[in-house]
Amino acid sequence: MKGVQIGEAARVSGVKVPTIRYYEQIGLLGVPRRTQGNRRTFEAADLRRLAFIRHARELGFDIEATRALLALQDDPDRPCAEADAIARARLAEVQRRIGALRALEAELNRMILGCAHGKVAQCRVIEALADDRGPRDRPAKRAAREAREIGGSSRGDG
Repeated sequence: MKGVQIGEAARVSGVKVPTIRYYEQIGLLGVPRRTQGNRRTFEAADLRRLAFIRHARELGFDIEATRALLALQDDPDRPCAEADAIARARLAEVQRRIGALRALEAELNRMILGCAHGKVAQCRVIEALADDRGPRDRPAKRAAREAREIGGSSRGDG
């Protein structure tokens, strides 16, 4: 494959142009060749690397775990124990978050089932939300806080 410019690299890899630039900046992606007009040119190996990074990030691996996995990919004769350890750590985090979501689900179900469908003054949903004990005092509130983090805490790259 002949080198492609950044817009085409973004389209082919599924990684947005600003994110490609970010990956270059933090060293996940090598500095691409430049044309005489100073435009980036991405080769097939760059596109494969971008796809690898995208997939790792979609699975929730943070930047440093992705960097470590890339280093392992770059040295194919190494044993895969380190890659296994990285994946196991990610799995443990996913399982912890699933537990937090289950606790949140149970709390929401409890609130809804406790609703008498009467007036707001007796509403269990409103009462539970108005509870002034902090999140550290109730496991379900802590679970809710952790569950809110699921959507983006490990992603900061656009």
